[in-house]
Amino acid sequence: MRAVCLITIKPGKTDKVLESLHKKRKLLKEILPVTGRADVCVLLQGSIDEINNMVIDFKKIKEIVTTETLIEVEVNLGW
Repeated sequence: MRAVCLITIKPGKTDKVLESLHKKRKLLKEILPVTGRADVCVLLQGSIDEINNMVIDFKKIKEIVTTETLIEVEVNLGW
């Protein structure tokens, strides 16, 4: 299963958060600083429980303000 986690961080704390995220390599496929409503986009791959636990772990980083996780779903379009 794959997911995208959009992370908003406190102003001026990007480098510290990126450093903390790079230490959590197990499920992280990519860490992307981005522009827009989020500051960092993290691509995750693992089971739903592993993704859930990783996002909960993100919230332990005090510089992270909010997270929004988008989980890939399979859709049968009947084609």
